Amino acid sequence: MREGMIPAVLGTVVSASGAALLGSRYKLAATGILGFGLAHVVLGAIDLFGRR
Repeated sequence: MREGMIPAVLGTVVSASGAALLGSRYKLAATGILGFGLAHVVLGAIDLFGRR
């Protein structure tokens, strides 16, 4: 498996769960979870495409 794939996939899952929570009363926590997931997606993508 290519390096960076695990953080990108995990970040996608975390971002989806944060986006699902945005409609609840925990908007601040949901925004933090969403941002944390998006950061993992970006860092995973850098690992995937940066070492070509």
